[in-house]
Amino acid sequence: MTTEATAPTTSASPTAHQVWTRARGIALALVVLLVGAVVIAAVRSDARHGELDPRSADPRGSRAVAELLADRGVSTRVVTTADEARSAAGPDTTLLVAAPDLLTERQQNGLRAATTGSGGRTVLVAPGGPAVERLVPGVTADPALSFDSTLSPACDLPAARRAGDADTGGIRYSTPLEADTCYPARRLATLLLVPDTSEQAAQGDTPGDTVVLGARDILVNDHLDEQGNASLALQLLGSRGHLVWYLPSLSDIPEPDDERSFFDLLPSGWLWGALQLFVAAGLAALWRARRLGPLVAEKLPVAIRASETAEGRARLYRKANARDRAAAALRSATRTRLAPLVGVPVTQAHSPEALLPALSAHLHGDARPLQPLLFGPPPGDDAALIALADQLDALESEVRRP
Repeated sequence: MTTEATAPTTSASPTAHQVWTRARGIALALVVLLVGAVVIAAVRSDARHGELDPRSADPRGSRAVAELLADRGVSTRVVTTADEARSAAGPDTTLLVAAPDLLTERQQNGLRAATTGSGGRTVLVAPGGPAVERLVPGVTADPALSFDSTLSPACDLPAARRAGDADTGGIRYSTPLEADTCYPARRLATLLLVPDTSEQAAQGDTPGDTVVLGARDILVNDHLDEQGNASLALQLLGSRGHLVWYLPSLSDIPEPDDERSFFDLLPSGWLWGALQLFVAAGLAALWRARRLGPLVAEKLPVAIRASETAEGRARLYRKANARDRAAAALRSATRTRLAPLVGVPVTQAHSPEALLPALSAHLHGDARPLQPLLFGPPPGDDAALIALADQLDALESEVRRP
């Protein structure tokens, strides 16, 4: 009794354990990165929570200055929209804009129009170049910041002289207007007090003014007790009985004037850049594309016997039940080999009128039906196909026999 051994099966697919072994390092790194990102986001979010907010006791909040102002009878009200800020402007009000750079151009122009001639005071905290030019025409911001944070007043403004040194170092400003320029850094002021010289202000009883502050340090809890920060902040914000603290928020985003498509939002440079990329991609595809030309013989990496090729093709025919194609291939090959043997050109080997008479003459008038054998219909089953192959082989052997 013989036992037939079964060959072990092999698979190129890795097992679950192998996949985990290979990927656990990458998975661990991704988890560490994700946890680190969450921790950093939480820390930064906590650090910026309530920044310059008079209700916040965080180090970067401004609750301390609001409490000191309340002790002196100055009320503080927080607003978060430009409409509220514009409506609050008045002769007995100081309007503090905590982040002028976050306002849109239309909001900045509207705020400027509301405060001009109102008789109140407007305090702008660290406005950048475009913002300060719209809110206080004639004032420009220098791109170079102050090297020092603590500066001396070096001006005749009573509030600055009483406060002394303060942490106003930040953005530096210049103006040709008649204004108090204080706390200079390299000959440019970091605090400006610009009086309102408009026609509306001339007609009013109390002239208003605008304070441009180059840094926010004198307003935050963490630095209020340093230098003369508290004194300067109280004098700048406590000149009126009411303080309106404007903190721009996401709810303050204005509605667009008109509906624009996605392509309208893209600058023209991006469109031209995308067009150039498409052209470059087309040229690269044309350069690397296959050219249509004659076939090139290529050496196979291994030698394959002709019989293996024939057997493989036969198995494909059998699997597809393509007896017609198999019979046509057998008959075509037989006709191609028989034609030179009976004196017929190979180009006419598949013509019954040329091949059959010459073949019959070579077989000395054999009455065998050559037409159905060489040009007949396909066999109906596998047995008929095998019989056809045997008959074609016998015919070729007979022709070749001397």
